[in-house]
Amino acid sequence: MNRDEGFVAVAMAGLVLLLVSVSAVVACLGAVAVARHRAATAADLAALAAAGHALEGAATACAVASRVAERQGARIQACQLEGWDAVVDVTVRPPGRIGALGVARARARAGPGTPRPNAPDPGHRGPSTARP
Repeated sequence: MNRDEGFVAVAMAGLVLLLVSVSAVVACLGAVAVARHRAATAADLAALAAAGHALEGAATACAVASRVAERQGARIQACQLEGWDAVVDVTVRPPGRIGALGVARARARAGPGTPRPNAPDPGHRGPSTARP
């Protein structure tokens, strides 16, 4: 009897098990990456919504931010107005069993823009090319 009988079957079973394991790890990493992007998007949208309602006060602005985040599948962890800027922290739990390991977190800030130094006046059209 040859001692190598059945080696190919065992090697193929091990190779299939390795391939399935690597595929599962890649799928989990993909789910985590998607959750991270969802958290970032939800934080951006919630901060923009809060900044849009900043004149109505922090309570109203943060309530609007919370509704927007929930529609994106996220949960507000913190919301505050810092001057005219809204700062929002959100979390998103990845789907499936991987979600039991933790959440993806993101923070976003939104508010009125500040002009760049030496930026041209938007109403100014540059030097006149008309001849006298």
